[in-house]
Amino acid sequence: MNFDLTSEQQMIRKTMKEFADEVVAPGAIERDRTKAFPKEIFKQLADMGMMGLPFEEEYGGAGADTTSFAIVTEELSRACASTGITYSAHISLGGAPLHLFGTKEQKEKYLTPICTGESFGAFGLTEPNAGSDAGGTETQAKEDGQDFVINGSKVYITNASYAKHLALTAITDIKDGKKEISAIIVPTDAEGFTVLDRYEKMGLNASNTTELILENVRVPQENLLGKKGNGFRQFLVTLDGGRIGIAAMAVGIAQAAFERALSYSKERKQFGQTLSSFQVTQFKLADMAMKIELARNMVYKASWLKDEGKPFTKEAAMAKLYASEIAMEIADQAIQIHGGYGYMKEYEVERYMRDAKLLEIGEGTSEVQRMVIARQIGC
Repeated sequence: MNFDLTSEQQMIRKTMKEFADEVVAPGAIERDRTKAFPKEIFKQLADMGMMGLPFEEEYGGAGADTTSFAIVTEELSRACASTGITYSAHISLGGAPLHLFGTKEQKEKYLTPICTGESFGAFGLTEPNAGSDAGGTETQAKEDGQDFVINGSKVYITNASYAKHLALTAITDIKDGKKEISAIIVPTDAEGFTVLDRYEKMGLNASNTTELILENVRVPQENLLGKKGNGFRQFLVTLDGGRIGIAAMAVGIAQAAFERALSYSKERKQFGQTLSSFQVTQFKLADMAMKIELARNMVYKASWLKDEGKPFTKEAAMAKLYASEIAMEIADQAIQIHGGYGYMKEYEVERYMRDAKLLEIGEGTSEVQRMVIARQIGC
């Protein structure tokens, strides 16, 4: 059992840590305030070859592994979680379905611009009445000649304003009262396709979260992703990988909160001593460090299993559940260590809590993760 990162992974970590500290972090507070999408940062990431990191080189990717993707996501999220979730969704939700289920022609046409950064990756699953219950999909795609005609809506979709195309789920038939759900690639500039960016969010303010409206959107049937009727199963597989990204994000946010709290505790004096000299603070920081280490190891294990072609559904759910919950806990404790200053935006720790909350909700709530784990252990 080897816990060492490979030389390539170490290089990626070093490169991304420097990039996150020097390029991503300086504008994070301002982006959170103004809700400005970090387009320039992603242009630089594209130049660095990071936008298609785990995908095949023939489509413009870098052929790296899932652990490398997790490292990049963690480091970006440590500096700015809005940047982290944009990257994670771009890879694990936008690119992954095309990589896993697309034909060679579909990959050349749709995965390549994602890998090169010409288009952001996005994924259309959630609907107003179909969140945790993704099987409650109501969007419909009806066959009309050689085309699908799609009607419906999607909510809380990341990156869609900057995506040239995305895969989405739709009902393609109903048999014996059961919905046949398929995945279809849809260009976002198709007639009748509207992307609305108007949410007022608690956190992750510099990320792009949208509503999709599809009114008689017509796409050729060759845009079917994978087999007809396999859409629900495909996106369950996609979400397994996406949960590794969310868990890596959580580790990054937790690490940032811990670093801020540790630094502040060494500088701030109360009753003639630094906060870090009090045992109560030391115990808080020790617990933070321990939980981050455990969460990171869970992310790496799930990543390793995925790359080895082994089952990883349980481990991805565990990593996502544990990491997201400890990120909230650590952000809370970081604010507590800062006292009144922690409540102020300039000290940043309050942002970590606002950003971390989404991780307990997106890509399967904590309750759903427990359901997944329960099924995997035979309950």
